Amino acid sequence: MKEYIINIPQLQSLSKRLSSRVVAVVCWLMWSYLLFPIVTLLDWLHGDDKDIIGMHWFGGGKSLQQLLEIYLGTLSVLVVIWMVWIAIYRFCRSQQFIETAKTVIDQELCAFYHVDAEKVQRYREKQNVTVFFDENGKILNLE
Repeated sequence: MKEYIINIPQLQSLSKRLSSRVVAVVCWLMWSYLLFPIVTLLDWLHGDDKDIIGMHWFGGGKSLQQLLEIYLGTLSVLVVIWMVWIAIYRFCRSQQFIETAKTVIDQELCAFYHVDAEKVQRYREKQNVTVFFDENGKILNLE
């Protein structure tokens, strides 16, 4: 019992569930927006008449080169932003672990999860333990 992981999304608040779905949709829209020029470029190089006419209409190869520079610049800025975000996240997360380090004794665990101390000692020595939860996240049984 080194780490306690309970993955029950229905216990999250409605705002957290909605915000995570909105973020997922926005990310998928960003990727589709960023991949669309690559698909258009491949169609143009393949010889699709519609894309060839469109490229001539918008300025041909010179315009394509300018758009590719903007596209690569945008991707570079996104990569830098993501790397900075990852660095900040890791730094803040390491600070949280230092601040929240607290020793929890077995009696507190048993009281919080409503489990007998005998079961905790018996299952601590096993390699695998299956934990059964109800819909509210309360432990029903250990096997």
